[in-house]
Amino acid sequence: MADEQPERTRPTSVLEDPSAQAVAKTYADAFLNAAAGVGIEAALEEFASLLEDVLGKYPDFEAVLLSGIVTRDEKIGLIDRVIAPFGSELFTNFLRVLAKHDRLELLPLILQESQLGHEARTGRRRVQVTSAQPLSATAQQKIQERLTQSLPFQPIVEAKTDSALLGGLVIQVGDTVFDGSLRTRLKQLRNRLRERSLHEIQSGRDRFSHSEGN
Repeated sequence: MADEQPERTRPTSVLEDPSAQAVAKTYADAFLNAAAGVGIEAALEEFASLLEDVLGKYPDFEAVLLSGIVTRDEKIGLIDRVIAPFGSELFTNFLRVLAKHDRLELLPLILQESQLGHEARTGRRRVQVTSAQPLSATAQQKIQERLTQSLPFQPIVEAKTDSALLGGLVIQVGDTVFDGSLRTRLKQLRNRLRERSLHEIQSGRDRFSHSEGN
């Protein structure tokens, strides 16, 4: 009997799918384009409310809506009965499209990409500012002002803490990191001292070798 091939199953999490982010961005762009005529801010608020106030508070409903056992038609029927009476036509139709293409599990990623896409379209970008200790409101305001003056877009500051930094700040804009932390400065100082010591040792060896040659 021929060897049976193992049945291929879908990833247990969308995070395991390397294409999930790209797919989510495609749906997010479509959502933003559709929402442009009715109000993007309101559409994003409704989107976030679904995840937080409906799926977040009713895990049983979320489990059914995202289940791989429930058919697409059953999910669309569930959307029509539970969400359509309270949701906008735009958002309800968007959920139907996701259900039809079996993409409802991407909802959190699509919301994230939609928010980032809207910020980019309005000249804003998120900037992560990491410090050793929580920043005061005054310090955050000063950082916001400095970043606004320095960057070619309106920064949205996201403050984080990391006690390992010891002091200073690490600022990340997209994939670019500006590391001004005390930890990094100490590391750079150690490297310079090490290079200086190695240079002095090598210079001493060279002088000693030169003396022996004479």
